[in-house]
Amino acid sequence: MIPYLPIGLLALLGATASAALADRPAWHSAFDGYQAFTDDKPVPWPLANETVRQVGGWRAYAGEAAQPASAPASATRPNPGPANAHEAHHKP
Repeated sequence: MIPYLPIGLLALLGATASAALADRPAWHSAFDGYQAFTDDKPVPWPLANETVRQVGGWRAYAGEAAQPASAPASATRPNPGPANAHEAHHKP
């Protein structure tokens, strides 16, 4: 019986390995549903300038950038701090 012991172990390991492979979760690639970048067609600069003018100029874009992404445009900060940010600094 001793000569058959390694073969029995191999059979047991083979059955355990195949059961483990059958229980593995399904594999999904991180690239499933990937859409390649598509570059937009350039707009002539006079048309781009006119679009910015109609929106309200650079001030409209600056106002959008100053608002947090989750807050509506009319929202204000709960604690805006001092009017002068350097007001708290004192010379020694």
